[in-house]
Amino acid sequence: MQNLLPATKLGHVAARRRQGDAAERVLSRQDFATSRAEITQWDGYAPTPLVSLSVLATKIGVADVLYKDEGPRFGLGSFKALGGSYAALRVLQRQIAAKLGQQVSLQEIRTGKVAALAAQITLVSATDGNHGRSLAWGCQRFGAPCRIYIHAEVSEGRAEAMRDLGAEVLRINGDYDASVVLAKKEAEENGWFVVSDTSWEGFSEPPRDVMAGYGVMTSEICESLDQPPTHVFLQGGVGGLAAGVVAGLRQHWGTQGPRVVIVEPELAACLFESGRSGVATTFAVQTETLMAGLSCGEPSGMAWEILAEEAADFLTIPDSLVAPCVRLLARPFAGDTAIEAGESAIAGLAALIAARQDAALSAKLGLDAQSRVLLIGSEGVTDPAIFAQIMEGRDAA
Repeated sequence: MQNLLPATKLGHVAARRRQGDAAERVLSRQDFATSRAEITQWDGYAPTPLVSLSVLATKIGVADVLYKDEGPRFGLGSFKALGGSYAALRVLQRQIAAKLGQQVSLQEIRTGKVAALAAQITLVSATDGNHGRSLAWGCQRFGAPCRIYIHAEVSEGRAEAMRDLGAEVLRINGDYDASVVLAKKEAEENGWFVVSDTSWEGFSEPPRDVMAGYGVMTSEICESLDQPPTHVFLQGGVGGLAAGVVAGLRQHWGTQGPRVVIVEPELAACLFESGRSGVATTFAVQTETLMAGLSCGEPSGMAWEILAEEAADFLTIPDSLVAPCVRLLARPFAGDTAIEAGESAIAGLAALIAARQDAALSAKLGLDAQSRVLLIGSEGVTDPAIFAQIMEGRDAA
């Protein structure tokens, strides 16, 4: 087979899978049902495309490549629009109900019936870009102040997008994990409320709501297919996307669900190391990856509960695959749909192509001519300047 991406050897760990019911227990069917009932009522809701890249599939020797393109999601450019905004709404619901001493519906907050109370509740988070944009958008819609912490390597374009949505954006000198620590500290000191996709001891409701929101995307996928994929390649990060998708797939397809392969940058491989050790493991990020949304050193404990039982394989990819893969999607083979994707969106596709270029790794992953592979195109062009650099063949800064 002709190499479509630069030849490279991926890191691979076969999971030491636990037995359990985390895919039903950590995220319940009711969690997913509640999020879907709410999010599908939002102005601008529409299912995003599930694109079959059939020509590419033939080129790499699999039966089908299905790419869920989250670029159009609510005009925010990423799947995160489903998570941060919904979790913000749920935090407001809990806090306003506590102030009033009575139940408050999500609809009452969404329609502005308790706007005066929402305006008194400040929501904060740390972000690499997309989660913060989703939170800022939700806060703007629901009338709550928003404070976002970003690290030194987050592009100014992504920072400005959050400011445009009304957020106060604070940049720190450290990395993503340092921004998480500062957001927690200042929230505790000021009586603000953290809306994070990462869980920690004593903090589980917002991360659960974030992952529940992602279930809308998964239900769209499942309803459009008449048979399950054989594989799903999922981006890592802290694990929230992967865990939310995996739980939804398991609940829908049961034991017929796809083999789960987790993909991370080799520069930020906390889930890979967790898969190797069998327990949630922190990875010291020394150099920021071009896949900015995946530059996370500490896994979410709640997400890991699910992935420890459901993931079959963990892969790492080098940054050298990012730009060629972005260009491959944007300038596809004749007959395939052109897709403009961000740097983090292509991790699963890059890993799939690289694996098919390596016969031994393909065998380990059970990939063959009958494989039907699902990919989550987690973001569109969320930083036009970086995308333009990539498309011009220049290294993105």
